[in-house]
Amino acid sequence: MSDTFHESKHDSDVEKDDASRSDASESSSLPRGFRWGVEARGTVPVPYEDRRDTQFYKVFFVWFSMNFNILSFSTGALGPVVFGLGLRDSCLVILFFNLIANFLPAYLNTWGPKTGMRQMIASRYSFGFYGVIIPTVFNLTGLCGFNILNCILGGQTLSSVTNNNLSWTVGIVIIALLSMVISFMGYRVLNWYERLSWPPVLLAFLVALGVGGKNLHYATAPPAVPATASQVLSYAATIAGFVITYSAMASDFTMYFDPKVSSRRIFCYAYLGYVVPIVVLECLGAAAVLAAPSVDSWNKGYGPDGNIGGLLEAMLSPAGNFGKFLTVMLALSVSANIACTLYSICFNFQVLVPRFSHVPRYVFSVVGTAIALPLSIVGAHKFYSALTNFLSLIGYWASAYGGILLVEHFYFRKGDFSTYDQADWNIARRLPWGAAALGAGILAFGLVIPCMDQVWFAGPIGRQTGDIGFEVAFPLAALFYVPLRTLERRYQAIN
Repeated sequence: MSDTFHESKHDSDVEKDDASRSDASESSSLPRGFRWGVEARGTVPVPYEDRRDTQFYKVFFVWFSMNFNILSFSTGALGPVVFGLGLRDSCLVILFFNLIANFLPAYLNTWGPKTGMRQMIASRYSFGFYGVIIPTVFNLTGLCGFNILNCILGGQTLSSVTNNNLSWTVGIVIIALLSMVISFMGYRVLNWYERLSWPPVLLAFLVALGVGGKNLHYATAPPAVPATASQVLSYAATIAGFVITYSAMASDFTMYFDPKVSSRRIFCYAYLGYVVPIVVLECLGAAAVLAAPSVDSWNKGYGPDGNIGGLLEAMLSPAGNFGKFLTVMLALSVSANIACTLYSICFNFQVLVPRFSHVPRYVFSVVGTAIALPLSIVGAHKFYSALTNFLSLIGYWASAYGGILLVEHFYFRKGDFSTYDQADWNIARRLPWGAAALGAGILAFGLVIPCMDQVWFAGPIGRQTGDIGFEVAFPLAALFYVPLRTLERRYQAIN
């Protein structure tokens, strides 16, 4: 009990210091009864002396809970369903490319304690005050897209518990509103929720394996046709798109940490928080959909439209009413992801339009929900095509973005975080022009496009090799950035 009190007081102290220096007095604009726990800070960096949170393990639970849900399960299902891979090939792609792609977002988590900045604010030191608007638009699109996919999955799963007596639309609304309330409160409540949300999900998957695991042996049958390089690389692009886009929100959840913390420690917490849940659930998702045609109840639940919620409900059905309860827990698991994503959406709106920094942060949780709700309802019956196209596409820009940030940090700033002067965060003339970063991104995409292999477009290289767009985007953007940034630094006089 005393530990719980200590954690509550610790978080409260962090937010008191935060609120006292906020760019907008958000919590004071709320009715008195709603002020408890509401984070006040928007995009203003956290001063060195106010970065006092030493509960570093929290970043592990943030990312673990965000990814320990049915969206990870459904992403694993794409390997067999969309790309025609067998279980072995799907799991190898899942493992290998997750181990690689998660390095970038895990590393960028270490920037939070050192800079005290939100991720897209720190990006201004490469892309400039106005130039960062471009990656912010891409990031907002990606974040809203993830929320739409999560709402669809949560709504489907809730509906399956009631044998479709509850419509998908109502289920989507329930998931969206619950997530909005959690994100509304901010840092303190989010961290509390993320630490508590994963055990019921773990229990649900363990029970599903316990009552239905014997059927997974059907998944081990080899595919009729051996996997091709094109299938493997195209699925890899989807896997990378799922995780690499976390790079653009990484430090949003670590900026309150004590700057004296070892970067290696934060990296390890974040990396494990990504890799463990994603790899486990994606492999389980691949196995479940491969076994489904051989199990009548699973096949019926999954249906011709690929209803992941129905499949999960069928897997848990031998547990009776307890299984239905666990299916509800799985449906609600997406709220851990949506709430944190809405939290980052708030700051992206404030970076997109700097005048929005005077608008209370929580307002944008409502805006983000208002965007996701109707699009989720419209796209509910086209889930797999939406998921595949979305995940493959967003990986391109995030890969190029990461390459530019790392070259700026290690080559031009020599890895020195003291060069990110907090006093410059919102002064355009003290920041780079951003022409080098945008130019590097544009030039990189000139070569990325021929390497794409999407349903709606296949470049000449991608058509032969499979989708290698995200693998190409990172080194090309980094390579082009070096000469362009060198020229920019030579001609820009920062006053």
